[in-house]
Amino acid sequence: MQSLEQLNTFVIAAESASFSAAARRLGKAQSAVSTAIINLEIDTDVALFDRSKRTPSLTPAGQALLKHARAVLRSNAEFSALANSLATHADTHLGIALEQGTLIKPLMGIFAKLRDTFPHLEVEVFDPGAHDVAELLLNGRADIGIMSEKESYPQGYYYKGIGHSAQVPVCSPAHPLANKKNISHADLREHHQFVLRSRFMSVDNNNSAWKSPKVWYSESPYLILDMILTNMGWAELPWAVVCEQLASGELKQLQYDFQQSDILQGIDVVWTEQRALGQSGQWLLDKLLQLDAKAWLPNKQD
Repeated sequence: MQSLEQLNTFVIAAESASFSAAARRLGKAQSAVSTAIINLEIDTDVALFDRSKRTPSLTPAGQALLKHARAVLRSNAEFSALANSLATHADTHLGIALEQGTLIKPLMGIFAKLRDTFPHLEVEVFDPGAHDVAELLLNGRADIGIMSEKESYPQGYYYKGIGHSAQVPVCSPAHPLANKKNISHADLREHHQFVLRSRFMSVDNNNSAWKSPKVWYSESPYLILDMILTNMGWAELPWAVVCEQLASGELKQLQYDFQQSDILQGIDVVWTEQRALGQSGQWLLDKLLQLDAKAWLPNKQD
């Protein structure tokens, strides 16, 4: 019978591509890693690694078993998290992280039902900056997050797309771009752009948002809004952040010549295997997943 320690060693060795690197990650001697792998191969009667070269590599059988080993470890993590949740009565508190700029109107009805369904539940709502929802989930402050989609998530995160938010290019009425029609990339490059970026994200990880070489960053869309209102530059911001200023005339929407429809940013609901969702958390997750994707898009007639 394979132990969880053996399976974990197998997964770490496969991910590290060397037994010595796996030993460093596990804080063990290399001989202990090698022995654990050999014992697992004996128990399964399957060669997991090809040792004919200097660096061991997975055999076809090892590649096939790797995903199952990960699934077993994940199931064990979920079991442990659920047991801990039940033992500590964690369902008395629910942490919800909503990325700043999220259109919250679709959530109000769900939150009201959450309050009525679980009247004794203590709820804490966070409003982190761009992409920092994942950090709150990682450190255990939040149980469920709603955030702008990422190209990939670290192992241990669960996520599902639930809609899109509209991003609006804006500047102040006094800005040189304000009254220009059919704005090109060349026009944008002449002026400072303000870009949302996580405090935990490097510059290189967010360069897809750049349209100008002159870039300022902030994790807060509202701080960027204040700077745009004082005519410091232009930005693409969530509709929920700028709708009032557009309606009042404090902001002007830029008219790109290369973008004929709304700029859409995916929205994900995210949770982790580290914290099992209790009854209230699972209830909230189910309601979020049932939301109509169109609910996240603004009704610009409001």
